[in-house]
Amino acid sequence: MSDPAISQWKILVIDDDTDNLDVASQYLEFVGATVRTASSAQEGMAILDAFEPTFILLDLSMPVMDGWEMFKLLRARPQTASTPIIAVTAHAMQGDVVRALEVGFDGYITKPFMLKSLLDDIKSCLAQSSRLR
Repeated sequence: MSDPAISQWKILVIDDDTDNLDVASQYLEFVGATVRTASSAQEGMAILDAFEPTFILLDLSMPVMDGWEMFKLLRARPQTASTPIIAVTAHAMQGDVVRALEVGFDGYITKPFMLKSLLDDIKSCLAQSSRLR
């Protein structure tokens, strides 16, 4: 089931909900991607010291440091300034979509993840991103 392009993906998934982390990471690994997970923004930042992702799936609603704040930190770091970052949230309000795209996220995916469309959703976000290396 591995797509050659997907087998090149290195993905960091950051979400405080362990079920969402498990679903996303297991599915993306199943289709051939290399995946690292973090259950907080702080853990995600630490992982980035030794892992250079192709793109990041970032939950917007997390305690301590939310995805909006982490996004700003990621864009300020030279190592991740051009890494595509896809916003992920259960709050699928149209205003959130517009706000995420306005601040510079490279796309937006709602939770719970729909496995039937997750790959297409990610590919669509990446195709619209000018950041993908």
